[in-house]
Amino acid sequence: MAYLFTSESVSEGHPDKVADQISDALIDNFLAFDTESKVACETLVTTGQVVLAGEVKSKTYLDVQKIARDTINKIGYTKGEYMFDGNSCGVLSAIHEQSEDINQGVDRGTKEQQGAGDQGMMFGYATNETENFMPLALDLSHRILKELAELRRENQDITYLRPDSKSQVTIEYSDDNIPQRIDAIVVSTQHDDFADDDTMLAKIRKDIVDILIPRVVAKLPEAIQKLFNSDITYHINPTGKFVIGGPHGDTGLTGRKIIVDTYGGKGAHGGGAFSGKDPSKVDRSAAYATRHIAKNLVAAGVADEILVQVSYAIGVVEPMGIFVDTYGTCSFNMTDGEIAKKVSQLFDMRPFAIEDRLKLRSPMYSETAAYGHMGRNSKTVTKTFSQPNGETKTLDVELFTWEKLDYVDKVKEAFGL
Repeated sequence: MAYLFTSESVSEGHPDKVADQISDALIDNFLAFDTESKVACETLVTTGQVVLAGEVKSKTYLDVQKIARDTINKIGYTKGEYMFDGNSCGVLSAIHEQSEDINQGVDRGTKEQQGAGDQGMMFGYATNETENFMPLALDLSHRILKELAELRRENQDITYLRPDSKSQVTIEYSDDNIPQRIDAIVVSTQHDDFADDDTMLAKIRKDIVDILIPRVVAKLPEAIQKLFNSDITYHINPTGKFVIGGPHGDTGLTGRKIIVDTYGGKGAHGGGAFSGKDPSKVDRSAAYATRHIAKNLVAAGVADEILVQVSYAIGVVEPMGIFVDTYGTCSFNMTDGEIAKKVSQLFDMRPFAIEDRLKLRSPMYSETAAYGHMGRNSKTVTKTFSQPNGETKTLDVELFTWEKLDYVDKVKEAFGL
């Protein structure tokens, strides 16, 4: 029997994502000037106020207030009428030194013996239902909001958009788990005030359906375009007026959108957030590493859909274990346990090995903090950072290294494909 599956996304202007982006901007600035920085930074945003809290061990000094303000302005909170803008909000820093009790379990005599920065389990997932090996409902939800942000910045076809927004897509699947059609799309977008509420709702609905969605569809592969039809149910700003939004409408916290950040409810999640954590925290680095494994396995043809789990004990170098679930889609006669054993031989999952393989000690994290950490394009960009003393540093940074298909040939060889 056919079934429905739904995933959601939130925009860069959503209060929780504002918090994530500030935390990751701090990570990038620390790593730019001291690659060995240990950072766990949480951010709270609310009406006219930002609170930074966390633990840091680093040789560098940063103007954390300026970094927070620059991040907020870049997102688009630049007007006093939003009741939260980068130039006028208060920024309180309560960042302090990292606990030596934790640090002694991480730093060792050699980098190769670096222990895990925390206990826990992390999951990576991949499916061949999209070109980027991501679940379709989440991929479309992200695309809708990225395109909406483009329209906001262009300020031409739609001129009333504000930074905060959310999307949700429901897909109908067949019995054999193949997407059949788009059943429903939800878009809620913050907007400027209108003189008439009825006119406002009608215009926003028309603009989303007639301008936004066609722009999204035009950038999709032909096979996915065919899933869109005139029978889609649209819920556009279903509660009505959405003028009050962002941190003024809802307090934001780092790490509250872990499903948006990963697989939209597909696969599994170990519970640990990513943003604000340096790569010694396996909540982040091992989640990237397991995504890298799952994506390369699916791309190599091991299975149509794969979930990979790894687990750690704080301060311990080797993982507790690796688990693989192919959901019965393995393309050859091998058990999931046998696949997991080969995975452990192919991929070194010690914390330092992950950092080294994926180049995680570079300032690559700001770009991850909105529109998902997975399913993105790996590319190299040039970034410039500055310190309060005037020192600047320009670096070429490779982004989303865990999305590279650089192990496909090794996987094929190991599995005889």
